[in-house]
This record gives sequence, structure tokens and C-alpha cells, in this order.
Amino acid sequence: MANVPVAVVTGSNKGIGFAIVRALCKQFPGDVYLTARDPGRGQEAVAKLQEEGLHPLFHQLDIDDLQSIRALHDFLKEKYGGLNVLVNNAGIAFKVRDTTPFAVQAEVTLKTNFFGTRNVCTELLPLVKPYGKVVNVSSMASSSALGGCSRELQEKFRSDTITEDELVELMTKFVEDTKKSVHEKEGWPNTAYGVSKIGVTVLSRIQARMLNEKRKGDHILLNACCPGWVRTDMAGPKATKSPDEGAETPVYLALLPSDADGPHGQFLSNKTVRTW
Repeated sequence: MANVPVAVVTGSNKGIGFAIVRALCKQFPGDVYLTARDPGRGQEAVAKLQEEGLHPLFHQLDIDDLQSIRALHDFLKEKYGGLNVLVNNAGIAFKVRDTTPFAVQAEVTLKTNFFGTRNVCTELLPLVKPYGKVVNVSSMASSSALGGCSRELQEKFRSDTITEDELVELMTKFVEDTKKSVHEKEGWPNTAYGVSKIGVTVLSRIQARMLNEKRKGDHILLNACCPGWVRTDMAGPKATKSPDEGAETPVYLALLPSDADGPHGQFLSNKTVRTW
């Protein structure tokens, strides 16, 4: 199967991830994997798309579980010899009115949105084949949260030389600061989701830089993007975009032509590069 191109979308049994799988099934010239934590829900989602005449495949993936990520790594390596498109879509958000203590929200949200996404990248980026595409689904909430950070934190998050280790340290510090109820005093905004997505956007910038340094000749393009405000379980029914509309920018980045030399290491919304 090494000649068959393969795309993987994390957290894709519903919402934007499901819409991304649907679009890739129509446009990507190879196998498309829908993934979900719960195999039952994942298979149900696959069946729904099969009713539309599409042919996604299923693989279990829980981005909070390193063993699950590694199982997917081994499967892709063995069956396809690698990976062509990776869309890191899986993520969580607490509702605005949720009464869970903020420190718990911070820990849980960053565990999935930042640390889980980072673990997927650590395991799967080495498998990405030349001319591959990696799309990390972030949010405009990362930009607004960045604006709510102290000047010192903003400088760190905008730095072109920040390392992955330094970023991990900052994300860990945010969680620790919330536990001590000093996060605002330490210059953090009051949004766990926003900070988690700062992490995703900055991680994408770092990863793109690393690809330039270590795999320049492979022409891999890696970007972060905001799908917009989309009607999903997460955003609710009042959001302005349908899931299919929310999928447009991630799918655009996943299907950039092989001769494209950009965007790379950028943050996009509505298919447009945004200033970070």
C-alpha cells in the first residue's frame, strides 16, 4: 500500500472533523481515515458517510492516550510506509457557563488541545512523506487570548526563536498558575481554551521552522488555521458557519498543490494568512 496516499483526521466522528473527512473523501486521491476515541461512534460516522456514497476508513485514536497514538503510528508505518496528510482537529472546550473550577478547566483543556496535539505531532510528523501537508486546527481565540497576555508573554509567543521545550514550559506554567490562582497576576488571560490554542498556533510555527531546518528538501507544508465560528456541539447552534463551511480552510491547506511553496508556518482563517 506504500503507493496509496493516506490522510488522517483526528477527532473526526462529528462536527468540523467529520466535515473535513467528508470533503477529503470527495477530493483527496487516496485513503482517508476518520478517527475517534470511541470505536462505536467512529463506525457510526463512517456508516453515515458511506450512505452518501463515500468511502472513509476508520482507526481508533484517543489523543489523550500515548499508546493509542503509537498504535496509529505503527499501523500507518506498516500499511502505508508513512502519511501524506495529517489534520490535527481533535479538541475540547468547556461551555461558558460551566461551573467546573478554572484550574481544572485549564488542566483538562491543555491536556487535550495542546499536549495531546503535540504528542500526535511528535509521533506522526516523522512519518509525513515528502510533499505532505500538516494542518493544526487552532482558533481565532488564540489571537484574542494572545492580545490578553502581558507584553512579556506576547513577546515570548511571537518570538521566531522560541523552542518547543520553552513552549511546553509556558503551557505547564499556565496550568500551575491557575492552580495557585495567580494566572492573571502572572500576565495570563482568563481563557483556558484561548491559551491552549495559543499553544497550538505557536507549536505550528515551531514545527514549520524545524521542518525547514531538518527536512528542507521534502517540501512539507505545515500550518495552523481557524475554521471560524461553526455550529457544532462545542460552539452551539447560534454559530455563523455550517461544519462544511468550517472545513473549508483546513481542507484548502490539506490539499495545497505539490508545487506550492506556501503558506508554511502560518496562521490562516478564511484561506487567508493572518498576522500573529
